[in-house]
Amino acid sequence: MTPTTTPRTTSGVPVVAPAPAGLVGTVRDRAPRVLVLGDALLDGWVSGPVRRIGRDAPVPVVEPDSASTAPGGAANVAANLAALGADVTLVAVFGDDADGRALRASLLDLGVGLDRSVVELGRATSAKHRVLAAGQPVARYDTGPDGPPRRSTDLAVADALSEAVAAGVDAVVVADYGLGTPGPRARRRLERLRSGLPLLVVDAHDPGRWAGLAPDAVTPSAAEAAALLGEPTPTGDRAAWGVERAAALHAATGATEVLLTLDVDGAVRLPVAGGPGRRPAERPAVESMACGAGDTFTAAWTAARCAGADADTALACAQSAADVVVARPGTVVCSADALTARLAAGDRGTVLEHRDLLRALDEHRRAGHRIVFTNGCFDVLHRGHVAYLRQARALGDVLVVALNADESVARLKGPERPVNPLVDRAGVVGAVDAVDLVTSFDADTPVDLIAQVRPHVYAKGGDYTAQMLPETPVVERLGGEVHVLSYLSDHSTTAIVARIRADTAS
Repeated sequence: MTPTTTPRTTSGVPVVAPAPAGLVGTVRDRAPRVLVLGDALLDGWVSGPVRRIGRDAPVPVVEPDSASTAPGGAANVAANLAALGADVTLVAVFGDDADGRALRASLLDLGVGLDRSVVELGRATSAKHRVLAAGQPVARYDTGPDGPPRRSTDLAVADALSEAVAAGVDAVVVADYGLGTPGPRARRRLERLRSGLPLLVVDAHDPGRWAGLAPDAVTPSAAEAAALLGEPTPTGDRAAWGVERAAALHAATGATEVLLTLDVDGAVRLPVAGGPGRRPAERPAVESMACGAGDTFTAAWTAARCAGADADTALACAQSAADVVVARPGTVVCSADALTARLAAGDRGTVLEHRDLLRALDEHRRAGHRIVFTNGCFDVLHRGHVAYLRQARALGDVLVVALNADESVARLKGPERPVNPLVDRAGVVGAVDAVDLVTSFDADTPVDLIAQVRPHVYAKGGDYTAQMLPETPVVERLGGEVHVLSYLSDHSTTAIVARIRADTAS
């Protein structure tokens, strides 16, 4: 079992609401143009079992059986933005070595634009190499250039920055890890361009270096924020620590928004005007699993803001994206499907649009989950419904409930139905612990929706046989199973409504 770290208390700082699952679809529809400027590096892992301790030193002897690489630093920010549906251009400096070639190839495969990046001949690409013993990090060694980029390279980066901004951008993200990009000329160029930038986000080890640009947001970790203020890294209630120092952090960073990332404790938003808000980590992980999570957080917050989300919603979206990547080993990107699935899980009472439902289910399918689908009006939820939904959920790993739209209920049950509108029915059904995802359909049967969902199991409650159901042929054609569950006639909605009317009439 993977160990977890108990989150520190964050009492007194209001928790912001979850972000809606449909936000990811909005990002993909808008495809915001985002320029990422900064230090690109390559993250690498060598892993294998340990069966003995070295004779020459008391160290584990790793027997490598796998190796992998992934974009890191500014390259990871760009990769995450592309995975969420943004149109991304990366302006960075690459070496002309094997690590640089591998990094550029990986970014191109992920859809990141490199037309304005610069390759410096004779330069080594920054890389972090980790050694894992049975999945646990035991050593790391870094390689890279001897110094900052040459003056000519810095000037080329500055010109590339001007060209990219002139072509039109919705946001610029500066990912400054202290490796030399952007250099002094590129920084001065960005200062001249600042007034024309709709959104400037700074993710830097030393955010104070960028205070003169008055960023719209900075995303320091608690350790980076403490170092900026000349204090030790906080322990205990780190959200409260940030709130107490909000004014000092704004003065030191020049930012309108300070988004303080707290590793296992989630994140807290400190606006220059208005009250703070926080979003806890959903499943706190050990801090060694948080590699690259700050990059993902910055990318998701930027994408959400470009899609029109308010700052609190963007905070919730960004934390959910970070939750996705800390659950996986290594530096990984948060895909649109993975984020949709995570947001849908946190907002189960929302009626998902079909595209968002399918995106979430694609992620579940990749994880090998067994998908169960059921449908109904669920007009007045009662004990029979709850028992039935629990039986359906027991048939798989994910339960999708498709509700008849209000017009569909009226056609099936009569003009006085539904008693409760769709949004209310969804909120109640989504509150049942057995239900994972809620959607709706306008037709009298969900046959067309089933063809899109392709469930492993179709569950139906009532006094039917499988052969009586119009859904059976399409489910079986798709390789699924049909299960008819127990029917509690004394608990039907129709019977409940009839009793209410009878009592009222008497």
